[in-house]
Amino acid sequence: MGEFIRLEVEGAIGTIRLDRPPMNALNRQIEQELKAAATEAAQHPEVRAVIVYGGEKVFAAGADIKEMADQSYSDMAVKEQDGLTAAMSAVAAIPKPTVAAITGYALGGGFELALSCDRRIVSDAAKVGQPEVLLGVIPGAGGTQRLARLIGPSKAKDIIYTGRFVKAAEALELGMVDEVVPAEDVYAAAKRWAEQFANGPARALAAAKAAIDGGLDVDLDNGLRLETNLFTGLFATEDQKIGMRSFIDNGPGKAEFTGR
Repeated sequence: MGEFIRLEVEGAIGTIRLDRPPMNALNRQIEQELKAAATEAAQHPEVRAVIVYGGEKVFAAGADIKEMADQSYSDMAVKEQDGLTAAMSAVAAIPKPTVAAITGYALGGGFELALSCDRRIVSDAAKVGQPEVLLGVIPGAGGTQRLARLIGPSKAKDIIYTGRFVKAAEALELGMVDEVVPAEDVYAAAKRWAEQFANGPARALAAAKAAIDGGLDVDLDNGLRLETNLFTGLFATEDQKIGMRSFIDNGPGKAEFTGR
């Protein structure tokens, strides 16, 4: 457990909780603690799904600009080898369903963190965006890449070029987020989504995530090869035997999986 980031486990749900008031600014320490928490969540045997949550008031308003402002090129080149990008990649690599529960602001590095999750649920008063251009830089922890893959290059360019804050309703329309709920329901909605996978086929879910995410980075032929390899590999799991036998005996949706 870090000073600003902790992994809270309740049943099969792990919550990576950001807690650096007032705005959860992402400094160097948070980067390291976030990477550690993501690795712990990935390896935790009881955790089947993960929520990333900044609290009731804010998700994360971005990187700690005071810490960053006077850095030189060489400083940043060295730090970014194991900095915010590495932390986001650790979150994205969690082999379990992940959801960002967003209240208040998710801007800059904060929205890049949300983009590292599989799903984004926001409050109706939330604002999201990539305002780095207003600081004379660009998103540097996945924003240009993950946002473009999520909503397409033209829409991503508009968001990144203007640096504007996007309100919840428009973010939903653009596909930047997946669900809008009242502020007081954000965490509960994220938990409801995550709980679907508490007793699911963990190996199959991990394979589905690996196939989708890995396939986006290659051409169709190689994506299909990746899918085939992951599909056939699941025939070495208990859950494949349980799932198919349950389907034959009882019909779909009644299997009791072990996660192995």
